[in-house]
Amino acid sequence: MNHADQDTPLQGLGFQRTKPAQGLGFQPSLKGRALRLLSQREHSRQELERKLRAFEEVPGELAQALDELQAKDFINEQRVLESVVNRRASKLGSSRLKQELQAKGLDAHAVSEALQGLRDTEVDRAREVWRKKFGEPAADANARAKQMRFLLTRGFAAEAVRRVVSGADDD
Repeated sequence: MNHADQDTPLQGLGFQRTKPAQGLGFQPSLKGRALRLLSQREHSRQELERKLRAFEEVPGELAQALDELQAKDFINEQRVLESVVNRRASKLGSSRLKQELQAKGLDAHAVSEALQGLRDTEVDRAREVWRKKFGEPAADANARAKQMRFLLTRGFAAEAVRRVVSGADDD
């Protein structure tokens, strides 16, 4: 039996032996690459497809690997949604969060439901971001415009930004 034909422990973990002529040793399979990405953070199926498409050698191989991972609940769209909301909600407004979630290819209805609760806390979250960045009311119109632009680019609603920068509803 040829040494290259023997099974190794790494092959069971999603690695495969490359051709000896390549001299690269073990290269992760598509499933192995996907697992490595998923071990770092939650990824949606669409994100994994985009990141791994270049490594697909046989058409349909990537879809099959992702189907297997999804069947084992390694890929879970609800977890991706919750992870992004929990990680980013303290820094971003609802519109920016919505944009990030949609870019991950998540279901529009699930995104809307997840963001519904955040709209109630939009002003408080905007005030906290403003406090960390600026800490004191703007001295003039230029400074006020700068503060407003900052919060708007973070995705906070215009009404929430106006209330925070004008000092309305201060605690």
